[in-house]
Amino acid sequence: MEIDLSAFHFLRPIWLWLLVPALVLPVVWRRRSDVRARWRKFIAPALLEHLLVGDMRAYRLQPVHTIAMLLAVGALAAAAPTWEQVSPPFSQDKAPMVIAVSLARSMNATDVPPTRLERAKAKVLDLARARKGARTGLVVFAGTSHLVVPPTEDPAMLELYVPALATDLMPTDGKRMDLALDVAERLLAHDTAAGTIVFIGDGFDAASRDAFIAKAKASKQQLLWLAAGTAKGGAVRNPDGTIAVDANGAPVTAGFDAEGMRKLASEAGIPLASLRADGDDVVWVQRRAQTYLADMDEAHREPRWQESGFWLVVPVLLLVLVSFRRGWTVKWLPVVVLSFTLPAMPEGVRAADAAPQHDGWRWIDAFATRDQQGRWYFSKGDFATAAARFEDPMWKGRAQYAAGDFDDALATFSQIFSQRKDDTSAFYMGNSLAHLGDYAGAIKAYTIALQQHPGWVAATANFALMKNLLKAGQQPDDTSQQVSPDDVKYDGKKAKGPKQIVVSMAPAEDVWMRGLNTSPAIFLRQRFEQEAATPVTKSAAGAVASPAAGEKAGPP
Repeated sequence: MEIDLSAFHFLRPIWLWLLVPALVLPVVWRRRSDVRARWRKFIAPALLEHLLVGDMRAYRLQPVHTIAMLLAVGALAAAAPTWEQVSPPFSQDKAPMVIAVSLARSMNATDVPPTRLERAKAKVLDLARARKGARTGLVVFAGTSHLVVPPTEDPAMLELYVPALATDLMPTDGKRMDLALDVAERLLAHDTAAGTIVFIGDGFDAASRDAFIAKAKASKQQLLWLAAGTAKGGAVRNPDGTIAVDANGAPVTAGFDAEGMRKLASEAGIPLASLRADGDDVVWVQRRAQTYLADMDEAHREPRWQESGFWLVVPVLLLVLVSFRRGWTVKWLPVVVLSFTLPAMPEGVRAADAAPQHDGWRWIDAFATRDQQGRWYFSKGDFATAAARFEDPMWKGRAQYAAGDFDDALATFSQIFSQRKDDTSAFYMGNSLAHLGDYAGAIKAYTIALQQHPGWVAATANFALMKNLLKAGQQPDDTSQQVSPDDVKYDGKKAKGPKQIVVSMAPAEDVWMRGLNTSPAIFLRQRFEQEAATPVTKSAAGAVASPAAGEKAGPP
């Protein structure tokens, strides 16, 4: 290993100050343990040499020397010596992806068996399974465009909704790829990694062709297009599986403008491929997504200095082994015992502390904080134990909610909301109230969440679901007006009705909804109709943002 001395330096030179005590400590110890210096004032030097027993001038390795060497070598290692630059590894090895599937009625054509749409749905699931561990989202479009699933690492979310996709879910027919691009762009706008948007469809809307080309050229994401269809076209099936016929009784057929799609893809700079019966199209998408991620990551990466202090760990370990010589361990044993005893000392109680009561000290507390322990149990699915460990109120409430303890979760989120007045705690209050059967209270909580975070898809969908449940059972209160945060209260006596109906935020970071008792197709149709009827609003930054905009990140 060659060292370029001209580039040699320390990344953290402040640690070199430890060299001072490393050099001073043996000198001070030597002076304090010098027998001649202590007796020289009382005994003549000529006699002192004959009164001392043993060879007092011999130098031996003492524990203090080991401590000094450990300090010196450790200081050099911590100071991070370096002399060469290297390119950092990929910041992320999985590219985020949004798949935009066309639900135009022509997607029911049978020229791609069984139909174009069924083949497209199968490819969406194949891509999600092939990208295990990567975030994949789903958008659908026809005359309008809507978010189905935000980018998530959980393929089960796509497996829940993809089979329910059908052309009759869309409010209006069409092939507005430009609207789908808008929704997908918003989902990936705040992602640090380079993303890919994959269109799966059988054509485009001629009226919005120029707008789509302009948006595609301006996009910072990679755009890909998988064409569904053949040049000969095919008969169109009805939702019930029968062949659609026109007024004269002739079968309705759907064409396929292959040349027009090639020309559009060329002008927009979008790679174009066809849906295939095998998995080559999935591999094609995967390779292009990863290649684009690598190229973009390489363009934004800057070389960094490589630390070489880790090589000094070897002499540190050797010095530690030497320190276990007989007679040395006993001298330093009190230091080791004290280091394990101090963490167990009870902390002073402060009246201003609002932290929850601990259930006693455990040995693990010496190695991990209470929140770290809670995160570990949370990741293992032991939500009840995680709730008992967490000190962070938001994580504690999420663990209680995931464990099904909705009463305690509601109390925790209510306390958070009273302090912060944030949309996330209001959303969770609504979910908890819904699970407890208080649909009117849940509507108020969702209303507050939407006032603070307009267009939040999860809150909008849950709000609509609560309204439908109230309509089915009783007339809801008028919640169209502004609701004061103080109006959201929980009354246990009002908790009634069936439980496990509301779609709730998943315990993972994906802000979406699970646990639907309603058919996913019915849920999507109602949501698409509501979003299509809601006018598009402008955000504070001036960009157009619809209710189908990207989800807000989950709680910290």
